[in-house]
Amino acid sequence: MAAATISDSMSSAIGRFSGAARSSARLAVVPCGLQRQGWLREAQQPRQRWSQQQQSSAVAAVAAPRRRSVVAVAAPVAAGPASPTSQYAKEMEAAVAAVHLASRLCQEVQVELQTGHRSDKDDESPVTIADYGAQVLVAWSLQRSLPGQPFSLVAEEDAAELRQPSGAHMLESITQYVNSALAKEHPQEAALQPQQILDLIDSGNSAGGGSGRHWVLDPIDGTRGFVGMRQYAVCLGMLQDGEVVLGVLGCPNLPQYAISEEDCDEGQAGRSFSDDAVGTMFAAAKGQGAYAGPVFDGIPSERIFCNDSLPVNEVRYMESFEARHSNHDLALAIAAEVGIERPSLRLDSQAKYGALSRGDASVFMRFPDPSYREKIWDHCAGVIILQEAGAVISDAAGNPLDFSQGRYFPWLHGGIVAATPSMHAAIMKALSTIRARDQEQQQAA
Repeated sequence: MAAATISDSMSSAIGRFSGAARSSARLAVVPCGLQRQGWLREAQQPRQRWSQQQQSSAVAAVAAPRRRSVVAVAAPVAAGPASPTSQYAKEMEAAVAAVHLASRLCQEVQVELQTGHRSDKDDESPVTIADYGAQVLVAWSLQRSLPGQPFSLVAEEDAAELRQPSGAHMLESITQYVNSALAKEHPQEAALQPQQILDLIDSGNSAGGGSGRHWVLDPIDGTRGFVGMRQYAVCLGMLQDGEVVLGVLGCPNLPQYAISEEDCDEGQAGRSFSDDAVGTMFAAAKGQGAYAGPVFDGIPSERIFCNDSLPVNEVRYMESFEARHSNHDLALAIAAEVGIERPSLRLDSQAKYGALSRGDASVFMRFPDPSYREKIWDHCAGVIILQEAGAVISDAAGNPLDFSQGRYFPWLHGGIVAATPSMHAAIMKALSTIRARDQEQQQAA
């Protein structure tokens, strides 16, 4: 279908479809953060100072009970997750193919978004045709690549609104984009019909849990970044009996080199359309190391490690681009307590996990509103990549993230901290100091 036709269809669909409710560590440090190793060579608010009142409110949200220990995973020396020695080789190949296909669709839709097409949902979280289309393509591709395997997908989207009469035009547009992507990547395959599109979206309704194998998908993590032409990621992970054992991140707008502030801002999408050095994929499987490479060049082959060799005054920390997603003031207070002097990098999506894994930054802190329940698809793929790169991730009390409890995490004690081993220890110590200081002030009052 011609691009103009798809654009017209999208505009028509969005015009009619509104208010859709979505229902330690590695011992030998590699300072550069990146090392080449063959892998299958043969076969994504203005800042204010931290006031005492703000500190009291925020720290109360992260007050924690008894801690369990978090252990950094030693970054292994291995041939790669898709090597013949990996028990997840076939699944890795399938995951990379699925993320590749979905990333292609997302990039095509983002070109259209440059003309101003978008959809906001009633809860004010943006949704685009790419959200649905990417989920369709990942579900389709995984089942195609792994025939005969039981298929359980825990994913963000559902087709309830698309099944209503008001969703007909949006469904038509999604179908067109999906079939356009399939025609380019798999021209031998028959076009999908609208009913198949709906069923593939709803195949992501698995409850997950601590038993068996479950794929975990965020079709577009960082939807505001996607609409804002900033960073986003297609995030696909795999659980085995409640443990993350595989993860792939497709980051079409993320450079293949260390990021700076300009790579986090609006307009990065435009660079991705013309610069071959923009667009990164990260991949990791348990015990096989973490890797990065161009998003559209097959399985990544660059071995990556987090960088735990920097003095604290050279450390950078990352946080969510949107202030509504995390308490930037609390992160600033913690950074000051640790002695971090450089300003934060504000970045959308799990692209932050990829950037930390290859040494672009040393810390990621996330402290959402206390009422917010974290979803497993917002972290699944990134966690295994971080761990295989030698980094540490925990909740704000220092506990490991528990992916065995279904679609949502249990209480995370106020947030998530991911960092190099030494910086994770420093961040947790600083948070404990701030908590103690707050308690003393409350008692004195």
